Amino acid sequence: MAGPDRDQRGITFPAGADGRRSTSAFGRTVVADALAGIDPVGAAAANRETNWRQGYLEHFRRLVEAGLPSADAALRIATDGLGSIHRNLEVDTGPPDQPLVTEVIAGTGDPDNALTLPYRGSRLAGDDLRRRVDLWVEGGVVEPTVRDAVEQVLHTRGSLDPHGRTFVVLGAGAEMGPLRALLRWGATVAAIDLPRPDIWRRLVDEAQASPGRLLVPARPGEEPLEQRAGVNLIEEVGRAADWVADLPGPIVIGNYVYADGATNVRVSAAVDLLTQRVRGQRPTDDVALAFLATPTDVFAVPGEAVAASVRNYAERRTSKLLRVPLRTLTGGRLLQRNYRPGEDPGINDSVVLQQGPNYLLAKRLQRWRAATARAEGTLVSFKVAPPTRTRSVVKNRALAAAYAGAHRFGIEVFEPGTSNTLMAALLMHDLSTGSPTRGHTWQDEAYAAVHGGLWRAAYDPRSALGLAAILGFGSAR
Repeated sequence: MAGPDRDQRGITFPAGADGRRSTSAFGRTVVADALAGIDPVGAAAANRETNWRQGYLEHFRRLVEAGLPSADAALRIATDGLGSIHRNLEVDTGPPDQPLVTEVIAGTGDPDNALTLPYRGSRLAGDDLRRRVDLWVEGGVVEPTVRDAVEQVLHTRGSLDPHGRTFVVLGAGAEMGPLRALLRWGATVAAIDLPRPDIWRRLVDEAQASPGRLLVPARPGEEPLEQRAGVNLIEEVGRAADWVADLPGPIVIGNYVYADGATNVRVSAAVDLLTQRVRGQRPTDDVALAFLATPTDVFAVPGEAVAASVRNYAERRTSKLLRVPLRTLTGGRLLQRNYRPGEDPGINDSVVLQQGPNYLLAKRLQRWRAATARAEGTLVSFKVAPPTRTRSVVKNRALAAAYAGAHRFGIEVFEPGTSNTLMAALLMHDLSTGSPTRGHTWQDEAYAAVHGGLWRAAYDPRSALGLAAILGFGSAR
């Protein structure tokens, strides 16, 4: 998509000869540059793509496939992709701003270091939580390694003790973020979000009722805190990076930002720039990174997941009656197999086309940084998070309807409270174990993935999405 230059500040897409900033041209360039060193044929195909908004998917899939032959190949793609992003984006931070001050909100609640999980009106703990995780594993909703991680958190005393670290939560108000869970466990959380009073009133109220401490970046002044708090990362990334770099450590920088459309790429690039500046100013072991990946992306998945999907395809009795006529009527587009039997690893393509190439590029940037930082010796927590009924999802009526009907195809869509608490617990697990590499980027990404069933479902997700939307339209909310 191209658009006129509307005096954008901060991090912007490069302007073409006509002065327009084309996000399609930028995305095409980044993908081609990422592939060039490993897959020149794939790079040329990306460069030749004339309809990026419709044809982007096969090139993002190739980014995963081209990296499978070796860990070095995957790392080269990540390194070159990141280099292209930062080489081609324009960064104008403007004149130096007055430094941000830190306002501290000390909570008054009692700490709760037990792992409890809100789930369908109950709060699960101990053996009840174990049984729920067992059911998720048996139903193919999560990878079996999730059970291992949760069991370690439940079994190991102090696994949820956050003391001794400062958790930097970028996108502090995000529904998927860990802020609420961390504060409940007594953490010191440095929150960064937009300078919007409604966001900060809510965050301050939550912090005051918790046993944690909230560190708030604010402009100096006498106005109420919610009027001074916050920072626009796209326009003030240098100012935000300076504030984070001065925080007491060790620190964990968690990326939970989201924006619509092309702005998502800009804010993700801002987070990456902030992350690199802070890492450059502190020792390697003083900075850990945390990422949540969307399940609606392209991933390499274990052969065990492929085999489970193949079994599900063979055993789905209710859909067998409809599968053949539906596929015949639609020219084979509906209810396709998720994988070819025997793939190891398999390629799971759960991309929702309505989300578009900018969304996928923003998420790929985060995956690339997780891979390169881990290779450089940084502790990285990278987790695939489940499909979740967040506000950004349910405001799209078609996607909300598909989520409402997804259970008919073996997919469980989580509520935000379940998702953010579970993913916060998995973050704490990674911090306590050191999150060692599994040998290849795809294996690191697959460890303890909470994909909601997308990886082990019988059908290719896009081939069932439309039918799920029809079945779920009446109950979508």
